[in-house]
Amino acid sequence: MKSTFAAAVAALAAGKVAAHATFQQLWVDGVDKISLSLPHRGTCVRLPGSNSPVTDVTGNDFACNSGTSPAAEVCAVKAGGTVTIEMHQQPGDRSCSNEAIGGAHYGPVQVYLTKVDDAKSADGSSGWFKIFSNAWSKKEGGSVGDDDNWGTRDLSTCCGKMDVPIPTDIESGDYLLRAEALALHTASSAGGAQFYMSCYQITVDGGSGSASPELVNFPGAYASSDPGITIDIHSAMSDYVAPGPAVYAGGTTETPGGACSGCEETCSPAS
Repeated sequence: MKSTFAAAVAALAAGKVAAHATFQQLWVDGVDKISLSLPHRGTCVRLPGSNSPVTDVTGNDFACNSGTSPAAEVCAVKAGGTVTIEMHQQPGDRSCSNEAIGGAHYGPVQVYLTKVDDAKSADGSSGWFKIFSNAWSKKEGGSVGDDDNWGTRDLSTCCGKMDVPIPTDIESGDYLLRAEALALHTASSAGGAQFYMSCYQITVDGGSGSASPELVNFPGAYASSDPGITIDIHSAMSDYVAPGPAVYAGGTTETPGGACSGCEETCSPAS
């Protein structure tokens, strides 16, 4: 009996770990910014120490995740271009046969930028603004939130990839880009929400510099009691508001549940 129980616990733990995930790679206008020497990571991503979530919205790890260090490179991006963030459950696994984030980890996907002097040395303590959101939409025939359309569902549908337009009206220069997926399957009580985030080092060229978006800090922008963080998605839902500020005027808001398009559907990893 003891050995059977232990095996069951181990299997459950393994399943939970397998359902976790990491934003690992970045594409820039359809070009895979993969490290050929380290094929499990991109050249400009600060890869977290593990694929486990961050649950404390007040901790210093909430900016760019835990166990990170500056990446080797800074990826050049044109204002008005498109980056494609890519998430998978395990390092180096870019197979489309596996869900990007499994275990019914449903929730929104959001992307932020912070302007920095040097993307390699920045610590994420400067002000962030939201440039992208793919959160929630009611699915016809769905009876509970689990049935609805979510940003993380779109990630899995599109082989872990999601296209994020870079605004044209931001200032040129270095930035950290913060990709965040929020899993709400255990979020019915405070501290149950699971955040998965990675920061990418980018430099933007050609921005007009006319934007003045609202800035927030990480930690500080979210509270565990926010209605978009502590929520029971296993019940019927009539609305959902993702945490944090609204997407600023120059950014992009997507409605989940649509078809894949662009790089998220057509690009294959570099070999």
